[in-house]
Amino acid sequence: MDILALNCGSSSVKYQLYNWAKKKIIAKGMVERVTIGDSYIIHEVPGRETYREEYECPDHKVAIHLIIKTLVDEKYGVVKEITQIAAVGHRVVHGGEKFNCSVMINDKVLDAIKEVQHLAPLHNPPNISGIEAAQAVLPDVPHIGIFDTAFHQTLPEHAYMYAVPFDWYEKHGVRRYGFHGTSHLYVSKRAAVLLDKEPKDCNIITMHIGNGVSHCAIKGGVSIDTSMGLTPLEGAIMGTRCGDIDPALPMFMQQQENLSAKEIDSILNKKSGILGITGQFTDRRDVIEGAEDGDERCKLALEMEGYRLKKYIGSYFAALGRLDAVVFTAGVGEMAWMIREKALDGLENLGIKLDKEKNKNTMTRKRETEITTADSPIKVFVIPTDEELVFTEDVVAILNKSYTDHMNFTYSFSGKDFSLG
Repeated sequence: MDILALNCGSSSVKYQLYNWAKKKIIAKGMVERVTIGDSYIIHEVPGRETYREEYECPDHKVAIHLIIKTLVDEKYGVVKEITQIAAVGHRVVHGGEKFNCSVMINDKVLDAIKEVQHLAPLHNPPNISGIEAAQAVLPDVPHIGIFDTAFHQTLPEHAYMYAVPFDWYEKHGVRRYGFHGTSHLYVSKRAAVLLDKEPKDCNIITMHIGNGVSHCAIKGGVSIDTSMGLTPLEGAIMGTRCGDIDPALPMFMQQQENLSAKEIDSILNKKSGILGITGQFTDRRDVIEGAEDGDERCKLALEMEGYRLKKYIGSYFAALGRLDAVVFTAGVGEMAWMIREKALDGLENLGIKLDKEKNKNTMTRKRETEITTADSPIKVFVIPTDEELVFTEDVVAILNKSYTDHMNFTYSFSGKDFSLG
């Protein structure tokens, strides 16, 4: 049984084809520049050279046609017949309060996703376009929605509400939702295995640090707080997003620079964060190199990011009351030892004793590593995330009617005998 995972952005479609019987990825790739011209596909198959084809994709339906065409291609494909694809899993960024777990997509579910698209106007519309396009191209297979926000639907009211007029919540759904849910789910369950405990017995802080960054306080296996809010703009410093700022700042700059609300929104989402501080970089490798070469703004960016990460660890420790482990994941979290060191420096009194040599030598996305000393009361792990595996297991379990929700379902990666591959 082959499962196709799709992640549709406004101008791209990422895909992965997973063979469930063999428990391995058989192909993955991306269609870039969808709807904007000069589009192309990058197709990767283990053991083969990467294939690229220029192919005009004016909409998501054509892009998904291109993906299917490539998967069944005699020379570059990996399946003989499209009927080998048993189901399609769709990443949906925002499910609002309507979805607390993955679900089979039908007309009612699709309508519900459309009803909350105002909460994620940059993300949900392309997600919806991708679902409708895939349903048109693959009408005879089940389509399942996997929601970024579902994992955080366990947040208590006092954690997800904002101190703004209450009718904003009642009328418009204004509250904290959180994102990167599948990543926080995966690494927290892997951390429980490394701790030799059940997830229900673990208190963990997960730090997903890539271009987008979010943190999660997980108590007894469920999310009780998270850094991203109504939108992915709130929280940590990110590649191009500002994260937490004075709420009056956007209005102040609108007046000072005579900017529109749309322009301010674009600046805070696309021209701020690490890019805003350094003036030129979003990739932390470039920032670290610049800092080592003496660039003062790169040095400042690293100090600011490390300081903000440290504050989140401290605040979530307070919220949890007891802490078993901190987990770093995603591209920066898994590879940038310097940023991890800055985030953990000085936390010995909290019970976190960093092994600096282990930390420096941990720059891989292929293994799970403990980077604290043997006598550290609180462990720190670097765990490669695998959101696509969560997608795939949810899809298969829904097809098999064995899925309940992420709190009660037993994932393969929750077992001690699970192999990263």
